[in-house]
Amino acid sequence: MIRALVGAGVTEEGAWIQSEVLLEAELRGLASHGLMRLPRLIERIANGVADPKVTGSHQWLRSTFLEVDGQAGLGPVVAMAALSQVRKRAAECGSAIAAIRNSNHLGMLGYYAENVAEQGQTLIGLSTSEALVHPWGGRTAMLGTNPIAIGLPTESGAFVVDTATSIVSMGKIHDHAQRGEPIPDHWALDEDGNPTTDPVRAKNGSIAPFGEAKGYALGLAIELLVGNLAQAALGRDVRGTLDSTETCNKGDVFIVIDGPAGQLAPYLEQLRQTPPADGFDAVRIPGDRSKSLRSERMHDGLPVEDRVWAQIRQLAEVGHDQPSPRRPM
Repeated sequence: MIRALVGAGVTEEGAWIQSEVLLEAELRGLASHGLMRLPRLIERIANGVADPKVTGSHQWLRSTFLEVDGQAGLGPVVAMAALSQVRKRAAECGSAIAAIRNSNHLGMLGYYAENVAEQGQTLIGLSTSEALVHPWGGRTAMLGTNPIAIGLPTESGAFVVDTATSIVSMGKIHDHAQRGEPIPDHWALDEDGNPTTDPVRAKNGSIAPFGEAKGYALGLAIELLVGNLAQAALGRDVRGTLDSTETCNKGDVFIVIDGPAGQLAPYLEQLRQTPPADGFDAVRIPGDRSKSLRSERMHDGLPVEDRVWAQIRQLAEVGHDQPSPRRPM
């Protein structure tokens, strides 16, 4: 991945950041946000709608509010540069916010929450996307999947919640379509507004909000909050995270809080020790399953679809004359 990105013009440091975000998603079983996104990302660079070199421009509009113009940079690269500044300001002032526009797809939002939490601070991350979700009671996509991630430090490691406000991400729909697997009938509507199990038809339709009216309400609140703070496009005007040709105009917001460290691990362990209900083998904390899967894959190896692996190897050939990748210090 790094060789493919460097061959496409990405800086070595930027290639490491972008690759790590994709790989961490894959290790946790989130193929929709993993390696399958690399070919489209490189196509976006080739088509001039993603800049492989920039890290974004920063302007402090208030002492704790950072306005970021991503300059069409790679989402993870722009985000990590912004977080570096916001984390420093939060350490001084107690909290700080970065509002990012004109930046490409972030990847797994929980990556940033975990990164900040592991360094002793709390992160609330919000992002928007193309209109992929129908409002509760509607039949047409009108708002984004609009994920929220929360990460905070505990004595036993970072606690991270990362969830879309749709019942699934559109990336998961694409993943099912590429593997030729049907989707559950409650995930999505087709282009005519009818329930479908065909992921190809779902790609042209809309995804359901999670939790019915409650998920719709939370997704709409994130749409309005991020769109307003980041000065980003809203609803059906958003483009650029699922294609190779459109300028990406969604928004991202990161809120970093520097506060006292609580005694949280004992309570989390109490939850894990709660007697499970019928049909469950245990009570888990959000993130437990993905951390376990990551540990298994780090030990046993990472399964990658032949088609995806072949694409990555082909892209890496473009950068075959690049030096062997070494992680920047």
